[in-house]
Formats: sequence, C-alpha cells, structure tokens
Amino acid sequence: MDSGEIIIEGTIADGGQRLDKALAQASGLSRGRVKALMTEGRVALDGKPATQASLKVEAGAPFRIAVPEAAPAEARAQDIPLAIVFEDEYLLVVDKPAGLVVHPAAGNPDGTLVNALLHHCHGELSGIGGVARPGIVHRIDKDTSGLLVVAKTDAAHEGLSRQFADHSIGRAYLALAGGHPMPPAGTVRGAIARSATNRKKMALVEDGRGKHAVTHYRTLETFSGAALMECRLETGRTHQVRVHMSSIGHALLGDPVYGRTPSGLRPILSRLDFRRQALHAAELAFVHPVNGEELRFRSPLPADMAELMEELRNR
Repeated sequence: MDSGEIIIEGTIADGGQRLDKALAQASGLSRGRVKALMTEGRVALDGKPATQASLKVEAGAPFRIAVPEAAPAEARAQDIPLAIVFEDEYLLVVDKPAGLVVHPAAGNPDGTLVNALLHHCHGELSGIGGVARPGIVHRIDKDTSGLLVVAKTDAAHEGLSRQFADHSIGRAYLALAGGHPMPPAGTVRGAIARSATNRKKMALVEDGRGKHAVTHYRTLETFSGAALMECRLETGRTHQVRVHMSSIGHALLGDPVYGRTPSGLRPILSRLDFRRQALHAAELAFVHPVNGEELRFRSPLPADMAELMEELRNR
C-alpha cells in the first residue's frame, strides 16, 4: 500500500446495476472519481482488477478501492473572511455568502471558498475530493447562500459522503418564489439531467434518464405575487430546488436561468439591486462521521433576502 493511501472495502448492496454506480453508492465517492480510480487500476471486484465501469454487478460482491494520497493542492491559500458556524478537528460548517464560488474552476481560478479554507485550515483538508476540491463534500451554487459542511480529514469525508449517498443528510432551503403554489405544500418528483439544448442548465427528463430527485415544499408566508417557501431535499441534485420549483410554475425570484420574475415584482428587485436567485441553504443536519453525535445547524435569512421579503410584505 502506498504511503497515505486510503483503502475503502465493502460489498455491493444492490445488484443488477452498473459497477461504477454501485461502487459510488457503496463508497461515498462520486461516479467520476470511481471511474478515474478504475482507470488507474485502483479498484478490485471479488479480488480481481475492475476496469469496466458499465459491468453489471451482483449483490454481495466484495470490492476494494485504493484512494491515493492527495497531491498538494493547486489552489493557493487566500485570507478571505469566513463565517464559521461549527468547527472541530474533523470538519467545519461554513455559512457561505452569495457570490462566493465553492471551488476553483475555469473562470474562477481563485477567490473561492477552497482558497479561503486552505488559509483558515493551514492546508489541513481532506484530499479525497482531489487537488481542485480539497475538503469539499458537497456544494451550493455561487449565487445561493447558506450552510456547507467541509471535511478536514479523509475519514470525515468518507463518512459524510456516505450520508449524502444514502440521503440521510437533512437539508432545508428557504426560497422566495413567484406566485402562490397550489396546493401550498406538496412534493415534486422528477429526474434531473443536463439540458440537451443548453449545457449550462439542468432539466427535468423522463424516468430512466438523469438522476432521481425529490423535493418536499411548503408555503411559510404569502405576499402579493410571491411566497416564502421551505424546500426540504430528499435528494441533492445540481440546481434541484430551482428546477423543481420552476417545473410547477413558481420559479425563484431573481433566477436568471430557470424563470422570469413576475413583471409586477421586477421594480422591487431593481430598486434593491437584487441580482441572484432568492435561495438560501438554511438548515443542515447530519451525524458526526467520527464521534456519532447528531448535529443540526440553522442559518437565518441573509440581509439581502430579508430586505426583499420585507419589501414584499409592505407593497
């Protein structure tokens, strides 16, 4: 075993599916990461090297994944202020402001949450996410505010990833949406995949394509032409709340991609210079991956959404 290498072992729980998907579910790693490790010869199934991602696998088959020690982070540490809600030696919970990108990518090489974390944690972050995403277990959009959990150690990363994979993480978003959903509470189910016509968008697709997605919503308060919604995620897909709310005719206010703000509300957003989707990751709950403690965090509405809501109340 290489120095610093992490070994993930177990058995396949659900048979009859692709090997990469089954291993991602069982290990907590992403399917992309699993495929990369298979290509590198770091995955074994039933004691033999596994290199075919599409192979149909049987339940109960033993697997072994060797995750190499992370290379030094390519991102540089930057002294960017962070709102730390909780921190111990294994993980931290951050309240991310709108406008902050989570990790470096094309167009955003620095000034990201990862750059800030490298400075705050002196480089001590989980390496499982790879050099571009140290410590990042999940993400929220640049222009969505709210709570994120970050792993400092590989053990914490693995434990948190498993909870995300089995959908046991509690996540609730607050959103300001156009109109008044009817019924005022309900569930939206619909698979989500990359749009075939616009690669920057996600879209609802027929069953059998994309990723299964479920959002439970309820109306907390109504205004003239808008509503404050709580959206609880049963799954966590890219742009899930934005896509699902738009699909029932109630796109989020200010969302530049998935809907148009009702014409009567546009002057308010313009006057407040509100230029993002009105979405906030308000609640995060999980079991501490090392000590087993049940943790729950709540973040109040940020100032810009609170100001917008007050304007809607008073119009």
